[in-house]
Parts: sequence; C-alpha cells; structure tokens
Amino acid sequence: MALENGIAQQVEEFIAAGRPSARRQSIDDRRAGYIASTVLAGETETRVEVSDVELEGMTLRVVSPRHASGSLPCVIYYHGGCFVSGGFATHDNQLRQLAYTSGCRVIAVQYRLAPEHTFPAAHDDAEKGANLIWQYAEQLGVERQHITLAGDSAGGHLALVTALRLKAATQWLPAQLMLIYPMLDASAKCESYTRNGLDYIITRDTLLTGYEMYLPYTDRQHPEASPLWRDDLSGLPPTHIITAEFDPLRDEGELLYHRLTVQGVDCTCQRYLGVIHGFFQLAGISHAARSAMQDIAWRVGIQRAETVIK
Repeated sequence: MALENGIAQQVEEFIAAGRPSARRQSIDDRRAGYIASTVLAGETETRVEVSDVELEGMTLRVVSPRHASGSLPCVIYYHGGCFVSGGFATHDNQLRQLAYTSGCRVIAVQYRLAPEHTFPAAHDDAEKGANLIWQYAEQLGVERQHITLAGDSAGGHLALVTALRLKAATQWLPAQLMLIYPMLDASAKCESYTRNGLDYIITRDTLLTGYEMYLPYTDRQHPEASPLWRDDLSGLPPTHIITAEFDPLRDEGELLYHRLTVQGVDCTCQRYLGVIHGFFQLAGISHAARSAMQDIAWRVGIQRAETVIK
C-alpha cells in the first residue's frame, strides 16, 4: 500500500536528509521540533472556548464547544510525545477539533516529562488528573457517567494504564477508552518495529529513546512499562484502538486488540492505511487524519446524543 501523498512528501524529505536520529538530538531540540510540526495540523478550530484550570497543583486545559452550558460528556485526553515531549501546545488543534466535532468537553492533562521526571511520574500524573476530573466533575461541567479516556502514542499508553489503575481502585471507571497508536511494549518485540522502524519519521530510535529516558531504572517488562503483556486486562470498559499501516507500533496495537478480546473486553480496532505514526496530528496534509477525527468524535459524541435523548 502506498503512503498518502502529503505524508509521502514528508517521508521523502526525511530520507533525503539522511534519516536524522533522535539519538543525536538534544531534548530541547526534540521538543522544539515537535512544536514546529504543528504547522501540519490544519486550520485552527475557533468555534470553541479554551481555559486552563488548576486543581490541587495540577493544570488542566478545558476545551468546550462554544456557548456550551451545564454538564457534558467528557474526553480526558493524554498527549503523545514518547514520554519526553508534547503538551497543550502540540495538541491544541486536536483538542479544539475534538471538542467542536463531538460536542463534548475535552480536558487535557499535562503530565511530567522525562528525562527530568522518570517512571512513575507520568503514570501518577495521568491517574491524578483523571481522579481530579471525576472528583470536580460538577465544577468542570462533566457528566461522571460519560467520561472517555483517550490519548495518542505515550498518551494512549497512559489512558490504558490509568484505566487499569482505576479498575484496581474500584471507585469508578471511564465509559470507554480511545487509544490512538498507543505505545504498549517497551521491549519492542513486535515485527512492525523492524518493518517500519527506519524510514517513517517517527522511527524505532524515536520511540526507544523515549522509553530509555522515562524508564532508566525500571524493568522493561514491568506491567506498567509494557502493559501489552499484562494478564489482568479483563474488566476494562469498551475500547477502540487506532493503528497506522507504516507505524513501528502497528502490531502491538493490533495485538492489544486480540488480548483484550480474548479477555472479554468489548474492543474494536481500525488500521488506517497509507499513514505513519503521528498521522492524527497531520490533518493539514492527511485525509486519514481528518477521517480519524470524525470517527473518534462520533464515538465519543454518541454519549452526548444519549444524554440529550434521556
């Protein structure tokens, strides 16, 4: 299968530049590069309201449909960036588009990044953020029974592990999970790491250096480092997984679908063809990115329709 035209051009430029390796980048350059890539995210959605809220020392970004009032279904969103980069700025357009298109309130959690903060800092922040949103649901305008945990890449990992922690705590569970090409296996065992690991911008080195900085003192088989291999996935809420054809993480996302299904979780999985890891943030050049946004918005927006009907 061929790459989408807009993405093919980016890949060709990456290869022509000698396949620059994340191992030769400073962390500051890596973070700046991620910010710079947001020019490919498409036109900024303005039909939303954006505010930052601080609760118990944690800053949350709340993005709501314009003129929204009362309580709405909520998407708690964890950004990607391989545990070392990303934040409100890198995902601004996706948060806006998701809030507008779904009609839901989208709340992003800013978690601590490696190498300054190693495991379990990001995991603890992700769990704390979810619990704060649940605890302050009335203040934030959130319907507790209609909360989705979502995230891309490292954020998909954090959404999954947060749901597992919430299940163990037995206080509450999200209504569903949306995992966009999640990072799931710190040992990189799957074949797509080899097949797709060199040419497609977000390379094997990009992903593994993220793990190396976040997990310097942690066994790669730790159940929260590599949640793909856990045996306690049963009891999770309905889960939708998105994978990308030319992504090093493709196989582990699809293997998670298999493992969830075997353990009795209501799970669906969709592979987007002709695209690479990170395509969800490339709506300015990728039809698949725009299609994925519409699909995710529909899936989380169903909850809003159910609320209106009731």
